Amino acid sequence: MARQYGELAYFRLGRQDVYLVTHPDFVREILVNNQANFTKSRALQRARILLGEGLLTSEDQQHVRQRRLVQPAFHRERLAGYARVMSGCTVRLRERWKPGAIVEVSEEMMRLTLSVVGKTLFSADIESEASQIGEAMTTVLKMFRMLMMPFSEYLEKLPLPSIRRFEKARRQLDATVYGLIRQRRNSGEDTGDLLSMLLLTQDEDSGGPMTEKQARDEALTLLLAGHETTAQALTWTWYLLSQYPECERRLHEEVDSVLQGRLPSFEDLARLHYTEMVFAEALRMYPPAWAIGRKAKGDFELGGATIPGHSICILSPYVVQRDARWFPNPERFDPERWTPEARESRPKFSYFPFGGGSRVCIGERFAWMEGVIVLATLAQSWRLRLAPDQRIEPLPLVTLRTKHGMRMIAEPRAHTSS
Repeated sequence: MARQYGELAYFRLGRQDVYLVTHPDFVREILVNNQANFTKSRALQRARILLGEGLLTSEDQQHVRQRRLVQPAFHRERLAGYARVMSGCTVRLRERWKPGAIVEVSEEMMRLTLSVVGKTLFSADIESEASQIGEAMTTVLKMFRMLMMPFSEYLEKLPLPSIRRFEKARRQLDATVYGLIRQRRNSGEDTGDLLSMLLLTQDEDSGGPMTEKQARDEALTLLLAGHETTAQALTWTWYLLSQYPECERRLHEEVDSVLQGRLPSFEDLARLHYTEMVFAEALRMYPPAWAIGRKAKGDFELGGATIPGHSICILSPYVVQRDARWFPNPERFDPERWTPEARESRPKFSYFPFGGGSRVCIGERFAWMEGVIVLATLAQSWRLRLAPDQRIEPLPLVTLRTKHGMRMIAEPRAHTSS
Protein backbone atom coordinates (compact mmCIF):
# COMPACT_ATOMS: atom_id res chain seq x y z
CA MET A 1 0.00 0.00 0.00
CA ALA A 2 2.83 2.40 0.86
CA ARG A 3 4.56 1.71 -2.46
CA GLN A 4 1.37 2.17 -4.45
CA TYR A 5 -0.26 5.10 -2.64
CA GLY A 6 2.59 6.98 -0.98
CA GLU A 7 3.43 8.39 2.43
CA LEU A 8 -0.15 9.03 3.57
CA ALA A 9 -2.47 6.32 2.30
CA TYR A 10 -6.17 6.28 3.18
CA PHE A 11 -8.36 3.19 3.44
CA ARG A 12 -11.38 1.96 5.39
CA LEU A 13 -11.80 -0.94 7.76
CA GLY A 14 -15.55 -1.37 7.98
CA ARG A 15 -16.78 2.09 8.97
CA GLN A 16 -13.42 3.14 10.38
CA ASP A 17 -11.22 5.71 8.57
CA VAL A 18 -7.60 4.54 8.57
CA TYR A 19 -4.40 6.23 7.38
CA LEU A 20 -1.12 4.42 6.77
CA VAL A 21 1.59 6.93 7.70
CA THR A 22 5.05 6.16 6.33
CA HIS A 23 7.11 9.37 6.22
CA PRO A 24 9.49 9.97 9.17
CA ASP A 25 8.33 13.60 9.54
CA PHE A 26 4.70 12.47 9.74
CA VAL A 27 5.61 9.80 12.29
CA ARG A 28 7.28 12.50 14.42
CA GLU A 29 4.18 14.70 14.18
CA ILE A 30 1.97 11.93 15.59
CA LEU A 31 4.30 10.38 18.20
CA VAL A 32 5.98 13.59 19.45
CA ASN A 33 4.76 16.98 18.26
CA ASN A 34 1.01 16.28 18.46
CA GLN A 35 0.98 13.30 20.81
CA ALA A 36 -1.63 14.92 23.08
CA ASN A 37 -4.15 14.62 20.24
CA PHE A 38 -3.88 10.82 20.14
CA THR A 39 -4.84 7.81 22.19
CA LYS A 40 -3.89 4.19 21.69
CA SER A 41 -5.78 2.54 18.86
CA ARG A 42 -8.24 -0.35 18.99
CA ALA A 43 -5.53 -3.03 19.20
CA LEU A 44 -4.32 -1.89 22.60
CA GLN A 45 -7.78 -0.96 23.81
CA ARG A 46 -8.80 -4.54 23.08
CA ALA A 47 -5.61 -5.76 24.80
CA ARG A 48 -7.26 -4.75 28.09
CA ILE A 49 -9.11 -8.07 27.97
CA LEU A 50 -5.74 -9.64 28.82
CA LEU A 51 -3.58 -6.88 30.30
CA GLY A 52 -6.18 -4.87 32.21
CA GLU A 53 -5.13 -1.28 32.97
CA GLY A 54 -1.37 -1.82 32.75
CA LEU A 55 1.26 0.56 31.44
CA LEU A 56 0.72 -0.49 27.82
CA THR A 57 -3.05 0.09 27.77
CA SER A 58 -3.64 2.99 30.18
CA GLU A 59 -4.08 6.58 29.02
CA ASP A 60 -3.47 10.21 30.06
CA GLN A 61 -2.69 10.91 33.73
CA GLN A 62 -3.02 7.28 34.77
CA HIS A 63 -0.34 6.35 32.24
CA VAL A 64 1.96 9.16 33.43
CA ARG A 65 1.52 7.98 37.05
CA GLN A 66 2.21 4.35 36.17
CA ARG A 67 5.25 5.18 34.08
CA ARG A 68 6.70 7.23 36.93
CA LEU A 69 6.16 4.28 39.25
CA VAL A 70 7.82 1.70 36.99
CA GLN A 71 10.69 3.90 35.70
CA PRO A 72 13.15 3.27 38.60
CA ALA A 73 13.31 -0.43 37.67
CA PHE A 74 15.10 0.64 34.47
CA HIS A 75 17.49 3.23 35.90
CA ARG A 76 21.16 2.97 34.97
CA GLU A 77 22.31 1.87 38.43
CA ARG A 78 20.13 -1.24 38.18
CA LEU A 79 21.30 -2.19 34.70
CA ALA A 80 24.72 -3.44 35.82
CA GLY A 81 23.05 -6.04 38.03
CA TYR A 82 20.69 -6.99 35.22
CA ALA A 83 23.68 -7.54 32.88
CA ARG A 84 25.08 -10.22 35.22
CA VAL A 85 21.72 -12.01 35.25
CA MET A 86 21.48 -11.84 31.44
CA SER A 87 24.92 -13.36 30.86
CA GLY A 88 24.31 -15.98 33.56
CA CYS A 89 21.01 -17.11 32.04
CA THR A 90 22.58 -17.22 28.57
CA VAL A 91 25.50 -19.36 29.77
CA ARG A 92 23.06 -21.93 31.12
CA LEU A 93 21.37 -22.01 27.72
CA ARG A 94 24.59 -22.38 25.72
CA GLU A 95 25.76 -25.20 27.97
CA ARG A 96 22.56 -27.17 27.23
CA TRP A 97 23.11 -27.18 23.49
CA LYS A 98 24.81 -30.18 21.85
CA PRO A 99 27.06 -30.04 18.76
CA GLY A 100 25.10 -30.72 15.60
CA ALA A 101 21.75 -30.61 17.39
CA ILE A 102 18.81 -28.88 15.71
CA VAL A 103 17.45 -26.23 18.06
CA GLU A 104 14.14 -24.39 17.71
CA VAL A 105 15.68 -20.95 18.12
CA SER A 106 12.37 -19.09 18.54
CA GLU A 107 11.45 -21.31 21.51
CA GLU A 108 14.96 -21.13 22.97
CA MET A 109 14.99 -17.33 22.82
CA MET A 110 11.52 -17.17 24.42
CA ARG A 111 12.66 -19.42 27.25
CA LEU A 112 15.82 -17.36 27.73
CA THR A 113 14.19 -13.92 27.76
CA LEU A 114 11.43 -15.16 30.06
CA SER A 115 14.08 -16.40 32.48
CA VAL A 116 15.85 -13.02 32.30
CA VAL A 117 12.74 -10.91 32.94
CA GLY A 118 11.65 -13.25 35.75
CA LYS A 119 14.96 -12.93 37.57
CA THR A 120 15.62 -9.22 36.95
CA LEU A 121 12.18 -7.68 37.52
CA PHE A 122 10.57 -10.27 39.81
CA SER A 123 13.54 -12.04 41.49
CA ALA A 124 11.86 -15.32 40.54
CA ASP A 125 12.91 -18.43 38.67
CA ILE A 126 10.06 -19.05 36.23
CA GLU A 127 12.06 -20.87 33.55
CA SER A 128 10.33 -24.14 34.49
CA GLU A 129 7.04 -22.53 33.44
CA ALA A 130 8.40 -21.35 30.09
CA SER A 131 6.62 -23.99 27.99
CA GLN A 132 3.18 -23.29 29.49
CA ILE A 133 3.70 -19.52 29.31
CA GLY A 134 4.93 -19.82 25.70
CA GLU A 135 1.87 -21.84 24.68
CA ALA A 136 -0.41 -19.38 26.46
CA MET A 137 1.28 -16.45 24.71
CA THR A 138 0.86 -18.09 21.29
CA THR A 139 -2.84 -18.71 21.96
CA VAL A 140 -3.35 -15.13 23.11
CA LEU A 141 -1.53 -13.55 20.16
CA LYS A 142 -3.38 -15.65 17.59
CA MET A 143 -6.66 -14.72 19.26
CA PHE A 144 -5.97 -11.01 18.78
CA ARG A 145 -6.96 -11.19 15.12
CA MET A 146 -10.44 -12.18 16.17
CA LEU A 147 -10.51 -9.59 18.97
CA MET A 148 -9.79 -6.85 16.42
CA MET A 149 -12.86 -7.70 14.32
CA PRO A 150 -16.00 -5.53 14.49
CA PHE A 151 -18.44 -6.77 17.13
CA SER A 152 -15.76 -8.99 18.75
CA GLU A 153 -16.96 -7.63 22.12
CA TYR A 154 -20.06 -9.77 21.57
CA LEU A 155 -18.21 -12.76 20.10
CA GLU A 156 -16.02 -13.08 23.19
CA LYS A 157 -19.11 -13.82 25.27
CA LEU A 158 -19.95 -16.91 23.17
CA PRO A 159 -18.75 -20.42 24.15
CA LEU A 160 -16.61 -20.79 21.02
CA PRO A 161 -13.58 -23.17 21.10
CA SER A 162 -11.22 -20.26 20.34
CA ILE A 163 -12.70 -18.22 23.21
CA ARG A 164 -12.30 -21.17 25.60
CA ARG A 165 -8.64 -21.55 24.54
CA PHE A 166 -8.07 -17.83 25.13
CA GLU A 167 -9.65 -17.96 28.60
CA LYS A 168 -7.56 -21.01 29.51
CA ALA A 169 -4.41 -19.18 28.37
CA ARG A 170 -5.35 -16.10 30.40
CA ARG A 171 -5.89 -18.29 33.50
CA GLN A 172 -2.45 -19.83 32.96
CA LEU A 173 -0.78 -16.41 32.80
CA ASP A 174 -2.79 -15.16 35.78
CA ALA A 175 -1.75 -18.19 37.84
CA THR A 176 1.91 -17.35 37.26
CA VAL A 177 1.61 -13.64 38.04
CA TYR A 178 -0.77 -13.92 41.01
CA GLY A 179 1.50 -16.66 42.36
CA LEU A 180 4.48 -14.28 42.28
CA ILE A 181 2.46 -11.50 43.95
CA ARG A 182 1.09 -13.66 46.76
CA GLN A 183 4.44 -15.28 47.44
CA ARG A 184 6.07 -11.86 47.80
CA ARG A 185 3.25 -10.44 49.92
CA ASN A 186 3.32 -13.45 52.25
CA SER A 187 7.10 -13.19 52.69
CA GLY A 188 6.90 -9.45 53.40
CA GLU A 189 10.34 -9.18 51.78
CA ASP A 190 11.46 -6.07 49.92
CA THR A 191 13.97 -7.27 47.32
CA GLY A 192 14.20 -3.85 45.66
CA ASP A 193 12.94 -5.24 42.34
CA LEU A 194 10.01 -4.10 40.22
CA LEU A 195 7.56 -6.38 42.02
CA SER A 196 8.51 -4.93 45.42
CA MET A 197 8.12 -1.41 44.04
CA LEU A 198 4.61 -2.24 42.85
CA LEU A 199 3.54 -3.85 46.09
CA LEU A 200 4.94 -1.07 48.29
CA THR A 201 3.31 1.72 46.27
CA GLN A 202 0.47 3.68 47.83
CA ASP A 203 -2.59 4.06 45.62
CA GLU A 204 -3.16 7.78 45.02
CA ASP A 205 -6.94 7.43 45.23
CA SER A 206 -7.41 5.08 48.19
CA GLY A 207 -4.20 5.83 50.09
CA GLY A 208 -3.71 2.11 50.61
CA PRO A 209 -1.40 -0.35 48.85
CA MET A 210 -2.03 -1.46 45.28
CA THR A 211 -4.75 -4.05 44.94
CA GLU A 212 -3.74 -7.48 43.68
CA LYS A 213 -5.52 -6.66 40.41
CA GLN A 214 -3.54 -3.42 39.92
CA ALA A 215 -0.25 -5.18 40.66
CA ARG A 216 -1.25 -8.05 38.38
CA ASP A 217 -1.98 -5.71 35.44
CA GLU A 218 1.42 -3.99 35.68
CA ALA A 219 3.36 -7.19 36.36
CA LEU A 220 1.72 -9.14 33.53
CA THR A 221 2.26 -6.29 31.07
CA LEU A 222 5.98 -6.10 31.85
CA LEU A 223 6.41 -9.87 32.02
CA LEU A 224 4.90 -10.37 28.57
CA ALA A 225 6.19 -7.24 26.84
CA GLY A 226 9.61 -7.71 28.44
CA HIS A 227 10.29 -11.11 26.94
CA GLU A 228 8.16 -11.58 23.82
CA THR A 229 9.58 -8.66 21.82
CA THR A 230 13.26 -9.30 22.63
CA ALA A 231 12.88 -13.02 21.93
CA GLN A 232 11.50 -12.29 18.46
CA ALA A 233 14.26 -9.74 17.75
CA LEU A 234 16.96 -12.25 18.73
CA THR A 235 15.37 -15.03 16.66
CA TRP A 236 15.49 -12.88 13.54
CA THR A 237 19.06 -11.80 14.36
CA TRP A 238 20.34 -15.40 14.40
CA TYR A 239 18.59 -16.03 11.09
CA LEU A 240 20.19 -12.97 9.45
CA LEU A 241 23.67 -13.85 10.76
CA SER A 242 23.31 -17.33 9.26
CA GLN A 243 22.61 -15.75 5.86
CA TYR A 244 25.50 -13.25 5.96
CA PRO A 245 28.70 -15.11 6.95
CA GLU A 246 30.94 -12.05 6.63
CA CYS A 247 28.83 -10.19 9.23
CA GLU A 248 28.91 -13.27 11.45
CA ARG A 249 32.72 -13.45 11.11
CA ARG A 250 33.09 -9.80 12.16
CA LEU A 251 30.79 -10.38 15.13
CA HIS A 252 32.92 -13.35 16.25
CA GLU A 253 36.12 -11.33 15.84
CA GLU A 254 34.80 -8.52 18.02
CA VAL A 255 33.43 -10.86 20.70
CA ASP A 256 36.73 -12.78 20.90
CA SER A 257 38.83 -9.62 20.93
CA VAL A 258 36.81 -7.66 23.51
CA LEU A 259 35.88 -10.46 25.90
CA GLN A 260 38.95 -12.70 25.69
CA GLY A 261 36.85 -15.71 26.69
CA ARG A 262 35.16 -14.13 29.75
CA LEU A 263 31.47 -13.34 30.06
CA PRO A 264 30.24 -9.92 28.92
CA SER A 265 29.52 -7.39 31.66
CA PHE A 266 27.78 -4.02 31.76
CA GLU A 267 31.15 -2.31 31.24
CA ASP A 268 31.78 -4.27 28.02
CA LEU A 269 28.68 -2.91 26.30
CA ALA A 270 30.44 0.29 25.25
CA ARG A 271 33.12 -1.76 23.45
CA LEU A 272 30.84 -4.25 21.68
CA HIS A 273 30.10 -1.76 18.91
CA TYR A 274 29.66 -4.18 16.03
CA THR A 275 27.50 -6.51 18.11
CA GLU A 276 25.16 -3.60 18.81
CA MET A 277 25.17 -2.67 15.10
CA VAL A 278 24.14 -6.24 14.23
CA PHE A 279 21.22 -6.06 16.65
CA ALA A 280 20.21 -2.59 15.39
CA GLU A 281 20.13 -3.83 11.80
CA ALA A 282 18.06 -6.89 12.73
CA LEU A 283 15.58 -4.56 14.47
CA ARG A 284 15.45 -2.50 11.28
CA MET A 285 14.55 -5.46 9.08
CA TYR A 286 12.31 -7.34 11.52
CA PRO A 287 11.01 -4.94 14.19
CA PRO A 288 8.99 -6.96 16.76
CA ALA A 289 6.47 -4.11 17.15
CA TRP A 290 5.93 -3.99 13.37
CA ALA A 291 2.90 -1.65 13.49
CA ILE A 292 1.86 1.07 15.96
CA GLY A 293 -1.68 2.43 16.03
CA ARG A 294 -2.91 5.81 17.25
CA LYS A 295 -6.46 7.21 17.26
CA ALA A 296 -6.97 10.94 16.69
CA LYS A 297 -9.06 12.75 19.30
CA GLY A 298 -9.76 15.67 16.97
CA ASP A 299 -9.07 16.85 13.41
CA PHE A 300 -5.45 17.66 12.56
CA GLU A 301 -3.28 18.59 9.58
CA LEU A 302 -0.69 16.16 8.25
CA GLY A 303 1.26 16.61 5.02
CA GLY A 304 -1.25 19.11 3.65
CA ALA A 305 -4.22 16.81 4.35
CA THR A 306 -6.84 17.08 7.10
CA ILE A 307 -7.12 13.89 9.15
CA PRO A 308 -10.59 13.75 10.76
CA GLY A 309 -11.00 13.11 14.46
CA HIS A 310 -11.54 9.45 15.46
CA SER A 311 -9.42 8.28 12.50
CA ILE A 312 -6.84 5.56 13.10
CA CYS A 313 -3.25 6.27 12.05
CA ILE A 314 -1.08 3.21 11.51
CA LEU A 315 2.67 3.80 11.76
CA SER A 316 4.70 0.82 10.61
CA PRO A 317 8.38 0.54 11.57
CA TYR A 318 8.52 -2.46 9.23
CA VAL A 319 7.48 -0.34 6.21
CA VAL A 320 9.40 2.84 7.06
CA GLN A 321 12.59 0.97 7.94
CA ARG A 322 12.56 -0.79 4.54
CA ASP A 323 12.23 2.47 2.59
CA ALA A 324 15.11 2.75 0.07
CA ARG A 325 15.25 6.54 0.54
CA TRP A 326 16.61 6.08 4.04
CA PHE A 327 18.11 2.60 3.71
CA PRO A 328 19.46 1.90 0.18
CA ASN A 329 19.09 -1.74 -0.87
CA PRO A 330 16.78 -2.21 2.14
CA GLU A 331 16.40 -6.00 1.82
CA ARG A 332 20.13 -6.46 2.47
CA PHE A 333 21.37 -7.03 6.02
CA ASP A 334 24.12 -4.45 6.55
CA PRO A 335 25.21 -3.54 10.11
CA GLU A 336 27.41 -0.76 8.64
CA ARG A 337 24.23 1.31 8.38
CA TRP A 338 24.69 1.92 12.12
CA THR A 339 27.98 3.80 12.22
CA PRO A 340 27.55 7.19 13.93
CA GLU A 341 27.96 8.99 10.57
CA ALA A 342 25.30 6.87 8.85
CA ARG A 343 22.86 7.39 11.73
CA GLU A 344 23.30 11.17 11.53
CA SER A 345 22.57 11.20 7.79
CA ARG A 346 18.96 9.93 8.19
CA PRO A 347 15.76 11.52 9.53
CA LYS A 348 15.23 10.59 13.18
CA PHE A 349 11.98 8.70 12.68
CA SER A 350 13.21 6.68 9.72
CA TYR A 351 13.95 4.14 12.50
CA PHE A 352 11.63 3.70 15.46
CA PRO A 353 11.49 0.05 16.58
CA PHE A 354 10.70 1.17 20.15
CA GLY A 355 8.13 3.82 19.23
CA GLY A 356 8.69 7.43 20.30
CA GLY A 357 7.48 10.36 22.35
CA SER A 358 6.11 10.03 25.88
CA ARG A 359 5.05 6.44 25.19
CA VAL A 360 8.40 5.23 23.90
CA CYS A 361 9.09 1.71 25.19
CA ILE A 362 10.07 2.02 28.86
CA GLY A 363 12.35 -1.01 28.58
CA GLU A 364 14.30 0.18 25.53
CA ARG A 365 17.70 0.34 27.28
CA PHE A 366 16.99 -3.02 28.95
CA ALA A 367 16.26 -4.55 25.52
CA TRP A 368 19.40 -3.12 23.88
CA MET A 369 21.53 -4.45 26.69
CA GLU A 370 19.89 -7.87 26.63
CA GLY A 371 20.24 -8.15 22.86
CA VAL A 372 23.96 -7.37 22.90
CA ILE A 373 24.75 -9.58 25.91
CA VAL A 374 22.82 -12.59 24.59
CA LEU A 375 24.41 -12.30 21.13
CA ALA A 376 27.92 -11.96 22.55
CA THR A 377 27.56 -14.77 25.10
CA LEU A 378 26.14 -17.30 22.65
CA ALA A 379 28.51 -16.27 19.84
CA GLN A 380 31.49 -17.07 22.08
CA SER A 381 30.61 -20.76 21.84
CA TRP A 382 28.23 -21.32 18.94
CA ARG A 383 27.33 -20.42 15.39
CA LEU A 384 23.86 -21.25 14.12
CA ARG A 385 23.08 -22.60 10.66
CA LEU A 386 19.60 -22.74 9.16
CA ALA A 387 18.27 -26.30 9.06
CA PRO A 388 17.61 -27.77 5.58
CA ASP A 389 14.13 -27.33 4.11
CA GLN A 390 13.30 -24.64 6.66
CA ARG A 391 10.74 -22.14 5.30
CA ILE A 392 11.25 -18.63 6.61
CA GLU A 393 8.19 -16.41 6.61
CA PRO A 394 7.16 -13.61 8.98
CA LEU A 395 3.90 -13.98 10.90
CA PRO A 396 2.57 -10.51 11.78
CA LEU A 397 0.54 -11.01 14.95
CA VAL A 398 0.81 -8.41 17.73
CA THR A 399 4.55 -9.01 17.37
CA LEU A 400 6.46 -10.12 14.27
CA ARG A 401 6.90 -13.85 14.81
CA THR A 402 8.16 -16.61 12.49
CA LYS A 403 5.35 -18.50 10.78
CA HIS A 404 7.12 -21.88 10.68
CA GLY A 405 9.48 -21.53 13.62
CA MET A 406 13.26 -21.17 13.24
CA ARG A 407 15.03 -24.53 13.31
CA MET A 408 18.81 -24.10 13.28
CA ILE A 409 21.81 -26.39 13.64
CA ALA A 410 24.15 -25.55 16.54
CA GLU A 411 27.81 -25.69 15.46
CA PRO A 412 30.44 -25.28 18.18
CA ARG A 413 33.19 -22.70 17.86
CA ALA A 414 35.95 -24.97 19.12
CA HIS A 415 38.55 -22.30 19.79
CA THR A 416 36.48 -20.41 22.40
CA SER A 417 36.35 -21.31 26.05
CA SER A 418 33.23 -21.25 28.15
